[in-house]
Amino acid sequence: MAASPAPRAVPSASPILEMRGITKAFPGVKALDDVTLAVRAGEIHAVCGENGAGKSTLMKVLSGVYPAGSYDGSILFDGEVRRFSGIPDSEALGIIIIHQELALVPLLSIAENIFLGNEAASRFGVIDWPHVMARTRDLLARVGLDEAPETLVTDLGVGKQQLVEIAKALSKRVRLLILDEPTASLNESDSDALLTLLEAFREQGITSILISHKLNEVARVADSVTILRDGASVETLPRDALLGPDGRLNEDRIIKGMVGRDLAHRYPPREGVAIGEKLLEVRGWSVRHPLHPDRLAVEDVSLTVRRGEVVGMAGLLGAGRTEFAMSLFGGAYGTRVAGEAWLRGEPADLGSVEKAIAAGLAYATEDRKGYGLVLHEDIRTNVSLANLPGVSGRGVIDEDRERAVAERYRERLRIRSSGIDQATVNLSGGNQQKVVLSKWLFADPDVLILDEPTRGIDVGAKYEIYAIINDLAAQGKGVLIISSEMPELLGMCDRILVMNRGRIVGELPAAEASQEAIMRAIVTSGGH
Repeated sequence: MAASPAPRAVPSASPILEMRGITKAFPGVKALDDVTLAVRAGEIHAVCGENGAGKSTLMKVLSGVYPAGSYDGSILFDGEVRRFSGIPDSEALGIIIIHQELALVPLLSIAENIFLGNEAASRFGVIDWPHVMARTRDLLARVGLDEAPETLVTDLGVGKQQLVEIAKALSKRVRLLILDEPTASLNESDSDALLTLLEAFREQGITSILISHKLNEVARVADSVTILRDGASVETLPRDALLGPDGRLNEDRIIKGMVGRDLAHRYPPREGVAIGEKLLEVRGWSVRHPLHPDRLAVEDVSLTVRRGEVVGMAGLLGAGRTEFAMSLFGGAYGTRVAGEAWLRGEPADLGSVEKAIAAGLAYATEDRKGYGLVLHEDIRTNVSLANLPGVSGRGVIDEDRERAVAERYRERLRIRSSGIDQATVNLSGGNQQKVVLSKWLFADPDVLILDEPTRGIDVGAKYEIYAIINDLAAQGKGVLIISSEMPELLGMCDRILVMNRGRIVGELPAAEASQEAIMRAIVTSGGH
């Protein structure tokens, strides 16, 4: 008989944190409007909402990034009113925030990162390295990270870097741990390990605030859920109020609060789209690793994408999906690219990014902030980047034409912004992704490769992105979606290709595809 799951720790009835009537305005927009949040001692409290709902802004108010005086309302911690002038003030009380964009120095060691700004000095005023190393080993053991303290952070994967951030928080005697989208860039096993760690912290009496778009994670660990919408707090619900008759968390109840309406389906229907002739065909595509040319990062990949078809590409982290897509898109990854590609039945020269775009291929990167956008430029500039001839005359950009194009796509994709002159760095993740899609739609490709198109995006914005993908298929475009979310692939694609260790190891039509079938294809090919 299987062992019964361990009972959940019961949080205290009294709040460790109260935020009352928090209102925060920026020029032209009210980001928070009379928000209330109460977090009980010892609980995992989830904060959910669409991109732009105010979740991160609220946490920046709490942690002192936005200091007292820059907002209205009050913060009580341990029953006392607190006025934080900066992050050191909140950290002194044990309130530690880990942002989605990790704040580690890549070329420093794990130990140096953990104690950066909080160095342990001897009585002579120099760093006590034996103490630092011993303390680091203790902290790494506590978070379950088996690495030497001297290891450079740049040599760690994202999942391990996340654990270093948590070890750093523990070094500051954390009492309230705030995690902003902690699993957005993690694979399934690393995400599971992180959630298990959070549950262990709860048993130790550490309180956590979890911001996450992944409702299955919220369902697993949250004791309470606060929902924000359009900068206001909608409601806070205890776990018991969210449980359905089957004992599972009712995700649809959370979604309704987030988007203000019921989502009858997570994926918009796509009916009556005729799948036509081949648009893209790739044969025998192989790519050498850029740093290890003796190793194949992509090996003998062959695939097709037809007109009006949405093809998915599944695989575990490191399977080679992004490497394949980038190498196909003008050799943006790897060395000694070999193989053949056809677009619309004609041999395609994809030897550079410019040639790939001219041939009718587009690639929306998984890293929209690093590679997809010029963050400090405005929406107008970003939309036209991939098709400057489309807004130019005699080699000079026609600003009126550029503005008209940007306005058209802002309306078409419903980009929420103050206008086309707003810097993309100030947009929510979902709206940034819409700007990336606008850029490639304006280039008018025949085939779009979308790499993790909904990563870090809430359910409402995801639905809008899915509707755009369906519209592209209806226009006769071919779409190749790379996604680590198997339900997304199952809900959107006509066919799913399974990739492992640089090779295509399976192909499943929609009618035969399931998470189990995808994992079976990976495991039987030697993936673990």
